[in-house]
Amino acid sequence: MEKLDRYDLRLLATLQKDASLPNHELADHIGLSPSPCSRRVKQLVEEGYIRKQVVLLDAKKLALSLTVFVLVGMDRHTPERFEHFQTVLKKHPEVVECCLITGMDADYQLKVIVPDIDNYQKFLLGTLTRIEGVTSVRSCFVLNQVIAKTELPLNHLQIN
Repeated sequence: MEKLDRYDLRLLATLQKDASLPNHELADHIGLSPSPCSRRVKQLVEEGYIRKQVVLLDAKKLALSLTVFVLVGMDRHTPERFEHFQTVLKKHPEVVECCLITGMDADYQLKVIVPDIDNYQKFLLGTLTRIEGVTSVRSCFVLNQVIAKTELPLNHLQIN
């Protein structure tokens, strides 16, 4: 697949909204018969356009009511220091995103989801501030999530 055509883009857009659709419904939705639809999905997976399919859970129903964006500063900018930091964080399921950033007075931005402030304090003081090289931590608490979506924008792609 050198370029995505309109069927591929429709497949990607539809699957981003609901990856649980059976193949025959997906095929009907995008205007293909089931066999070519299935082949195209398989090809999109093989070529890495589709990384994986997941189920999105409701954090509040699971008593995960506190979301925190955390800016972390490091003492040294070496590959070893960054690798160690990232390795430690990968062991903590409450860290749902970790981005190496630039343009701020921080090196990383984390998204942490926990049940409450006590659990965040435990993570902050028991884990995050104890990681070698961490020199600063600034926490921003989410009051209300205005936009929450997982779909990537596809409108910039040209159709074959």
